[in-house]
Amino acid sequence: MVQLDWSNLKFGYIPTNYNVRCYYRNGKWGEIEVSSETTINIHMAATCLHYGQEAFEGLKAHGCKDGKVRIFRMRANAERLQSTCRGILMPEVPTELFEEMVTKVVKLNREFVPPYGHDASLYIRPLLIGTSAQVGVHPASEYLFIIFVTPVGPYFKGGFASSNYVIIREYDRAAPLGTGRYKVGGNYAASLAANKIAHDKGYSCEFYLDAKEKKYIDECGAANFFGIKNNTYITPKSSSVLPSITNNSLQQIARDMGMKVEVRPIPEVELSTFEEAGACGTAAVISPIEKIDDLENGKSYVISKDGKPGPWSTKLYNHLRKIQLGEEPDVHNWVTVLD
Repeated sequence: MVQLDWSNLKFGYIPTNYNVRCYYRNGKWGEIEVSSETTINIHMAATCLHYGQEAFEGLKAHGCKDGKVRIFRMRANAERLQSTCRGILMPEVPTELFEEMVTKVVKLNREFVPPYGHDASLYIRPLLIGTSAQVGVHPASEYLFIIFVTPVGPYFKGGFASSNYVIIREYDRAAPLGTGRYKVGGNYAASLAANKIAHDKGYSCEFYLDAKEKKYIDECGAANFFGIKNNTYITPKSSSVLPSITNNSLQQIARDMGMKVEVRPIPEVELSTFEEAGACGTAAVISPIEKIDDLENGKSYVISKDGKPGPWSTKLYNHLRKIQLGEEPDVHNWVTVLD
């Protein structure tokens, strides 16, 4: 085991021993390669650099009480990456190859998996890029699929604690018929300016409305939104929103707990009716929302009156975390267990 301050890890990059790589050439995927290099040698005209042929995923492995390591929903990540590949014309990474590479890179870096009892995990970052030279706007003929890992702490400094958001109308993360449903770097580049504005104003993150009408809720920064009222878990239906694996998992857990689930357009004005709300994603799992300010219209939607996470958000968060840690039965077969 490496000597790290597991209790004070940031959500950042710490070097580990190995990454795994696989090249796509001549119409087929090659063999898995193990590398200790942290850099990539690519052509200056590679399509990933010029035309955004780049996709990535994010998932986690957890050190558990029984001494085993559990990887959460890697098949769902493989399937989402395949959807992105179809959206921006890259060769799909087969599920079997994806799972083999994820498992291999975690085992190779086992000593970097934070031990049980710390609010930390091993973050797994699969990355697919177009590498062949192309000056015209066309898909590449060669690609590199690489997976690296790094131990991380909570995404937000306070961990599972309420945060404040601000509605930003000057920027859109994605358009209704654009690439918002795919996990590509351009969507995140489009969020940087709005994110900085939110931080400069003292908020944890920006809050997006739909790009077409500025009427319906889209996302909380790079995370999905959900609201809870009347025993119902409600989350936006939007073609601009990335299908969050965490959100999908929370919806299923909500059903398991006897809640109703609605996936539908949510008008901004409905924010005033929610008993609880949160942002959800791989990094934070759930970040409960205390309030959302609409500075342009002088409104403040106070979700949490006492500033604390609500009871349903707490139950959902704890149950999902316990599944990830092997403390609750994995009835939906979401977890891959490594001895």
